This record gives sequence, structure tokens and C-alpha cells, in this order.
Amino acid sequence: MKTTPSVTWGESNATLARGRRFSFVDVLVIAGLAGALFGGLHAAHEWTGALRPSVDIDLSPRALPEYTFLSMSRGLIAYALSLTFTLVYGYWAAKDRVAERVLLPLLDILQSIPVLGFMPGLVLALVAAFPTSNVGLELAAVLMIFTGQAWNMTFSYYHSLRSVPSEQREAATVYRFSRWQQLKWVELPFATIGLVWNSMMSMAGGWFFLMINEAFVLGTRDFRLPGLGSYMSVAVAHGDVPAMLWAILAMTTMIVFLDQVLWRPVVVWAQKFRVEEGGQAEAMDSWFLDLLRRSRLLGLLRSGLDRLSLLLARPRARRAPAPSTKPSENPLTHHLSHVLFAVLVVLLLIGAYRLVLILREVSLAQWGRTLGLALVTLGRVLLSTFLGTLWAVPAGLAIGLSPRASRLLQPVIQVVASFPAPMLFPVVIAGLAFAGVGLGWGSILLMLLGTQWYILFNVVAGATAIPADLREMSRAYGIRGWLRLRTLFLPALFPYLLTGWMTAAGGAWNASIVAELAHSRGETLVAPGLGSQISQAAAGADFPLLAVSVVVMSAVLVTFNRLVWKRLHTLARTRFSLS
Repeated sequence: MKTTPSVTWGESNATLARGRRFSFVDVLVIAGLAGALFGGLHAAHEWTGALRPSVDIDLSPRALPEYTFLSMSRGLIAYALSLTFTLVYGYWAAKDRVAERVLLPLLDILQSIPVLGFMPGLVLALVAAFPTSNVGLELAAVLMIFTGQAWNMTFSYYHSLRSVPSEQREAATVYRFSRWQQLKWVELPFATIGLVWNSMMSMAGGWFFLMINEAFVLGTRDFRLPGLGSYMSVAVAHGDVPAMLWAILAMTTMIVFLDQVLWRPVVVWAQKFRVEEGGQAEAMDSWFLDLLRRSRLLGLLRSGLDRLSLLLARPRARRAPAPSTKPSENPLTHHLSHVLFAVLVVLLLIGAYRLVLILREVSLAQWGRTLGLALVTLGRVLLSTFLGTLWAVPAGLAIGLSPRASRLLQPVIQVVASFPAPMLFPVVIAGLAFAGVGLGWGSILLMLLGTQWYILFNVVAGATAIPADLREMSRAYGIRGWLRLRTLFLPALFPYLLTGWMTAAGGAWNASIVAELAHSRGETLVAPGLGSQISQAAAGADFPLLAVSVVVMSAVLVTFNRLVWKRLHTLARTRFSLS
């Protein structure tokens, strides 16, 4: 059986750096850095260029490399924002019990509100803030992609922080780790595997509404941006099948590229954070990571950073406190949390006041009708989540427990999950019509196309994180089949599966705007529900109807969060933790 060498990235790089001369790998690294710098400058020029009244999208294949790069750069910038948001918001919610009561329901609302619920106002505000350049429009597109990425990462990180094994917390307490040391040496390592797999899902989720984000039109105003999403949108509108096929090829190439040079290396690197004591697990590998480890240039750079880190840490090591059983607290951090929470509450109150001014135009009958539509959409959301669970759990276990399957299937599921599902809707709707299935039931399948991946990626992350020693023990005692699934796999998966359920449900709410109102062969199909009402309100710029839809959706989500998700989270923390 193949096992992982007992050296870290830095150790292997430093060793190779001392024994190798500069090679062809270093030339490739320098070329890659130069290409990234040139691409960054080109993207910056696109951001700072003069604001255009409209953009003509070139449907020829030669325009696709530039469009693909621009879309990829927006996705990566949005991911950087999402990761920063995750680390701050998730940590705050996990550590501050008072703020948690507001932050978690707010997070559930934010992940579920469809992009059309706030996209018109956000685009208009940012364009008005930058009237002479593309900064506002580009920033709006990045923030829209951000809304498809951040929430499942934040949920995963929050649940990981709340599920750290008690013996690790006790060790940190005994040695009086500061908040920063506890985060660096205990909490972040424990959360890494789930965060990595949810990061991959985040990139996939960010592409879901790419056609809307880059090809947004409000009334007579055209807010399109050059990119792969707008290329797809124009190709579909013109019925240009060759252009659509070229767009599919470009999207697939971009996803495979990101998987091989970013996600696969990160997945392999994250395996050193597995929680286990003595079990042997089959090693994962990445050709690109192996290539980078052969670079003398990167080895010297990492070696220098390691020396600098040790030099900075040395004075603090002399002042290390003696072991104690009292936890280390930082009053400044505690007070800062309360200040930030107060600012958040004030902002929410201001937003609520402005919302009330808009809602005064909504009749009582409209409130009642909106609530009924919300319950209909809730039923579709739960059913699509249930159907996704039926196949994602066995498939995720098979992939996560086998490094070979993970190596072969990870790029495949990355491509399938990242492909914008709305592009497949016309084909699926045509198939449903041929089978005699209306959009009312068919919208459940359309939701499933975009949300099942949240469950699959979290199950894969959970299966990957199952300690190898527990798996070996179950084999030694002859625990197999259903008994092994019930006593080992499902309990170990439950915290991850809960994150998958929450984010899949939020994604289904978000997808309802395109699942309950679809276009096929020049005909508009409408399924009664809150999603179709939001789509119609946004298209008609009916802001009171849009506001009441978002408010009712938020109320339903908060109620469901308190009655269902919070209780399941308590169950996951108390009964299904590695503690």
C-alpha cells in the first residue's frame, strides 16, 4: 500500500533546493508567474476602463480565451473574498454565543436569498458610485459570484470549529495557547479538509449564475460584461449551437485547469491534517504538486520564509508561560466582538427601517399570497434535498474512502458540478414536456441539478476525514455492510452531511428563481412559487413585491433554522463528534 512520506512541503522543498540546480521546472514557474502578472494587468485594465453604454459580445471562438480568463479572474477574486469572509464570520459565530444567535440565522438568510432579490439595487448603487469606469460593474459581478461561494464555506468552518475534539481543546488549555495559537495549531488544521472540499464546491456554486451575473439587463439598461457567462447568454439567445458548444468546451477546459493546478494539489496537501492516531491510509498524489516540489526557486523561497518565521517566533518562545489549566482569554478581542456586533445590529436596524418604508405599499392579501407561495417552494426545496441525499451519500462514500476513485473522479465531478446548470434547463424542460411532466414537479429536478453537489462534496470531505485507525478497527472486528454504515460511516459523516443539507437547501432556494420560471422554445413556463414571483418582480422592477418576497422568505428560513437546523446541529455536536 502506498503511504505518504513523513516530510512536509517545506522540508521536501528545502532538501531538494540544497541538492538541485535551477532546472526546467524553475523556468516553468517563472513563466507561470510572468503569465499571471500579465493577466492581472489585463484584468486591471478591464476594471479601470471607461464605462461603456453596452458591450458587443463576439461569438467567434478566438474571443473565448480572453472571455474565459476574465470570468476565471472574477471567480478567483470572489473566492479570495469568500475565504476571508469565512475565516472572520465563521470564527466570530463559533466563539461569541451572543452574536451567534444573530449571525447564524442571518447566514442562513443570506445564502438562501436569490441573487435577483438584491442584484438590481446592488448593481445600480455600485455603478452610481463609479460612474466613469467599469469598477462598479466589475465589483458587482464579483460580489454576485461571492454570494454563490461564501455561505457553504462559512457553515463548514463554523461547524468544524464547534466540533474540535475535546482532547485537543484540553491540550490547548493546559499549555495556555493564545487565541491565535489555538486557531493556528488546533482549529484551522481540524477544519482544513472540510474547508478545502467546500471551497471546491464554492467555485462550482459561483459559476451557477454566471450567465445572470455577466449578462444582467435591467429594463432598457445593459450591464453586460465581457466574459464566458455573457458569451453563453448571447449564444443561447441567438440559438447559435456552435457557439454554445465552444462555450461548453471553454468552461470545461477552465474547470479542469483549476482542478489540476489548484484544487487537486490543495486536496493532497490537506491530507496531513487528518485526525487519526495509528491508522495507515492510502496516499493521494498530484502531478502538479510533485512538479512544484522539484523547483529549487520555490524551495529557496520557502526555506527563507521558514527561517524568518522562526526568527520572529524566537523571542516569544522565551516568554512561553508555564502549563496551566486556566484558559487564555483576551479582553481586547472580547470587547471588539461586542463592538462589531453592535455595529452589525445598527446596520440591520437601518436596513429594516428602509425596508419598512417600501413595504408600506404591500397589501395584506399580497402578504398572505406570498406566504402561501413560500410554503410551496419550501416543499420543493426539501424534496430536492432529500433526492440529492439518496444518491450523494453512497457516491460520496465511494469517492472519499478511495484515493484512487478520488483521483479519477474528482476532476469529473468538478466539471459536472461547476457547469452552469441553467444552460441545461432547456434540454431538461424539453425532456419533461415529452414525458408529460409540468414545471410544478419538474422544477424540483431543476433545483436538484444545482444543489445536489453541496451534499456530495460534503460527504466526500467527511469520508476523507474518517480516521484510518477507526476503519481498520471495524475491519478487524468484522464489522461490515449495513452495520459498518450505521455504526461508523453515518455517525462520522453526520456533521458534514448537516452542512451539506443546509447549503443544499439554501442553494435550492436560490435556484428557485430559474427553476420556477423558465423559457423554452420562445414560451415562458411558470410554476407557482416564491422563486417565480421574485423573477417576475425583478423583471418588472416591482420593488415592493420584491421586498415582501425577500421578507417572507427570510421569516420562513429563520423559523426553519430554529426548529430544524439548530436542533440537528446540537445533535451533531453532542452525539456525532470525534470527541
